[in-house]
Amino acid sequence: MAASGVKEGGRLGPFQYEDLLNMPDDGRRYEVIEGELAVSPSPKWWHQRLVVRMIAFLARAEAADFGQAGTAPMDVVLAEHSVVQPDAFFIARPHLGIAAEDHVRGAPDLVIEVVSPSSRRRDVITKRRIYERFGVRHYWIVDPDEETVRALTWKDGAYTEPVTLRAGDALTCPLFPGIAQAVSDLFARA
Repeated sequence: MAASGVKEGGRLGPFQYEDLLNMPDDGRRYEVIEGELAVSPSPKWWHQRLVVRMIAFLARAEAADFGQAGTAPMDVVLAEHSVVQPDAFFIARPHLGIAAEDHVRGAPDLVIEVVSPSSRRRDVITKRRIYERFGVRHYWIVDPDEETVRALTWKDGAYTEPVTLRAGDALTCPLFPGIAQAVSDLFARA
């Protein structure tokens, strides 16, 4: 769901980070996508299981001292009118200065979104465009229905053609060499 226009207090204009700070703590995810408020319901169980597995993978990179991982709900302020809460993200050690106590201000090095039926268009099209514009170096779209991970790499101001990883492939990232995750293990239902 998206909304823009008149906000609390009768103020007009696009939503911004300040507006998110006044949203209720009701289990929903609130984001500002190019000035519009986007509200998502709490994720389903399988979605959360995939996020936990991605965080476990990123925790191995963190343990190897390549940087630090984070997960929603954490505001990532790309600009005052573009504030997202990625399912998971990773900030490489040289860029840890963008992490504050209550939010991240700037582009993480890796962003991971797990697609849900309600978020498919937003994750695949809208957020891809936003992450590309703000220079997120690696964007992974985890698709539970297709059991794939689409890995996009930012180069020369744009994302290269996505690499689609499936069962039989290994998920790796140049941000943390030597650390890999079998795609089949990521989607294993056991």
